[in-house]
Amino acid sequence: MKLENLSVKKFLRLITVGLLATSFLVLLGLFLVTKNLRVVLYGGLLTAVFLVWGGIFLHYFQKKLTLFTDSLCRTLDDMMDSAARPEMDYEAETLLARISHRLERLYNIMQKDRNTVAKEKADLQSLLSDISHQTKTPIANLKMLNETMLTRPISEEQRREFLQATGSQLDKLDFLIQAMVKTSRLEAGVITLEKKDALIEETLVNAINGILAPMEKKNIELTVDCPEGLTISHDSRWTSEALFNLLDNAVKYTPAGGSIHVSVQNWEMYWKIDVTDTGRGIPEQEQATIFKRFYREEAVHEVDGIGIGLYLAREIITMQGGYILMTSEVGKGSTFSVFLPQE
Repeated sequence: MKLENLSVKKFLRLITVGLLATSFLVLLGLFLVTKNLRVVLYGGLLTAVFLVWGGIFLHYFQKKLTLFTDSLCRTLDDMMDSAARPEMDYEAETLLARISHRLERLYNIMQKDRNTVAKEKADLQSLLSDISHQTKTPIANLKMLNETMLTRPISEEQRREFLQATGSQLDKLDFLIQAMVKTSRLEAGVITLEKKDALIEETLVNAINGILAPMEKKNIELTVDCPEGLTISHDSRWTSEALFNLLDNAVKYTPAGGSIHVSVQNWEMYWKIDVTDTGRGIPEQEQATIFKRFYREEAVHEVDGIGIGLYLAREIITMQGGYILMTSEVGKGSTFSVFLPQE
């Protein structure tokens, strides 16, 4: 019989039988050696006393073990149902207390895993909902344009206009998908930012290049105040992406003939990069929510955008140990301040 297949009750019964058999053999040996019945009687009495106390001990041990296993099963069931934390006696130094201590550690790990899974599930549901909401309009527009060109007679000029409109909707979908991919990869930790010493002016140039065309179209003046040859520890590519998003917002919400100013300043523990515009400004009640993913003010829905630029910019800067602050006044413009730690 294998030991792992032997139950506690059977083991106790075997121990009892073994003790009785051993006692009988010992007493028989004493009688054969001494030929004295009194010695055998005393030996038998002593054996009986040991057996009684042994029986009491085994009964207590079995009872205690049963109570412990029942309590352990209930605790594990509650832990799996997330209904209760295992009770801990921090003063006890018994084996049961050590097991309880490990159960509490297991419970904490399980709770952390549950919270992580619940957060990931909520984030996934939110992401799917956002994607569905954001892609609904351009897809509907594409279907309508495609159906019109297939089912109705249109002139060559109208066809060209429809194709241009289709291209615009495809560009919007492409931008949306690219933004979603960047955001999801950053949030999932697939992309890691690598900070190294690089010229901040090159990072600014890469960001500014992306807004030159729309800025020129609206006749917006851009001024940059950045020390030459300034080296800052940062991820140049992704910091450029964050700054581009801030500049892109500034161009979108600054009226024709306005201005944008970019400055780099040395603070005590941070490098501060300001992006200041003369745009419409942001109402105070909206300032706490503009960094949320896909959030857009009701008053700016006529302006192209999906409301992910500021969210992505904040994520990029935060992952580098920095942060973004914003000050704004309606009708006068806004200033977004990027703080990158000096290392």
